[in-house]
Amino acid sequence: MRAFLLLLLLFPVLELFVLVKVGMSIGFLATFLLVVAGSMLGVFVVRVAGLATAMSARESLARGELPAQQMLDGLMMTIGGGLLVLPGFISDVLGLICLMPFTRRLLVGKVRQRAEDQARRQRAFADDLRSNGPVHPGAGRPGARQPDVIEGEVIEGEYEPVDKK
Repeated sequence: MRAFLLLLLLFPVLELFVLVKVGMSIGFLATFLLVVAGSMLGVFVVRVAGLATAMSARESLARGELPAQQMLDGLMMTIGGGLLVLPGFISDVLGLICLMPFTRRLLVGKVRQRAEDQARRQRAFADDLRSNGPVHPGAGRPGARQPDVIEGEVIEGEYEPVDKK
């Protein structure tokens, strides 16, 4: 978690450093035009990816299939387009990596595998809790209030009210 926070704080600094270096190499106007072109490409990709994902998911649902693969593909394209919209060359390279079909399939496969592993671990944990006894809502949380259980019998017959005095 600390590494992610450090990367999140260093990313803008690295982007600015690369932007200045490229600007010194090819000039301000060319750098500015590249950044604007990248952002425009990102906006276009986000629009097209959203529409294409919606259409593909609709077709899958019409066939009676779950559109999980199409949704993950669309998510990666949206992330790639979003990275292209950000000004800077590092984010543009990462965005292009997300947009290329072979790297996108690789990333989607890794995300899907990680999600399946997480679901498998959660299922195993739930099965372990179930085997140790009944599970009540909130039973695993410390300080959770256990539900009130009142045992009783149902006897068919006449109803006689009880006076409470």
